[in-house]
Amino acid sequence: MAGHSKWANIRHRKAAQDAKKGKVFTRLIRELTVAARQGGSVVEDNPRLRAAVDKALSNNMTRDTIERAITRGAGNGDSDAMEELVYEGYGPGGVAILVECMSDNRNRTVSEVRSAFNKYGGNLGTSGSVAFLFHKQGRIVLPAGTPEEKVIEATLEAGAEDVQSQDDGTLEVVTSPNEFGMVRDALDQANLEVMHSEVGMFPDSYSGIDNVETARQIVALFDRLEDLDDVQNVYANADFEPHVLEALEEAS
Repeated sequence: MAGHSKWANIRHRKAAQDAKKGKVFTRLIRELTVAARQGGSVVEDNPRLRAAVDKALSNNMTRDTIERAITRGAGNGDSDAMEELVYEGYGPGGVAILVECMSDNRNRTVSEVRSAFNKYGGNLGTSGSVAFLFHKQGRIVLPAGTPEEKVIEATLEAGAEDVQSQDDGTLEVVTSPNEFGMVRDALDQANLEVMHSEVGMFPDSYSGIDNVETARQIVALFDRLEDLDDVQNVYANADFEPHVLEALEEAS
């Protein structure tokens, strides 16, 4: 869909705004501690932890803070009280939404997530209602103008699954979660600049949104979900038409 803008890309643009809210570090520390608790504190042996460290560094978290979070998780401290939860539902326009949470109170979390869906024209679904539309992958975005052949050469042997040219000229390298760290290292060794990288849930297909008011409702729902203290990540298969994205950016 040339010219369209998928929600995954819009989330990247919102990173600075999220940081201003003061919640991004809390979410990163939660992920670091849980990843270390579940897979150990050795970054090279724990793909989930490697991805969490990369994300923390890209958000300007200091290495001292990262190390403290990892030590806390490996020591099985109060991070044991945190439970990982995933909620699924549909937003306005039939957009599929996955909400990843970490919580010490399941009842509170589901109540807040359900309230957000209801308030902004969505419906919280049952387990499995939209999860089949998403798969866990690593995605690494490189700036427009990066030589595609050089990226392919650097990442192929490291385990990259695909290199995709995006509508805005950037390149996106797709990996499995386990190969994410090795592919990222290969790009660094080739002196290739990385704009953004993450391991997350990405949809197999996208839902086109061509109505501005529907798009506003979708973004309002996303913003409300991301404001909840227990929410770690919000994923969706929204794909905004160019004129819709322009209207959203003018209003922001």
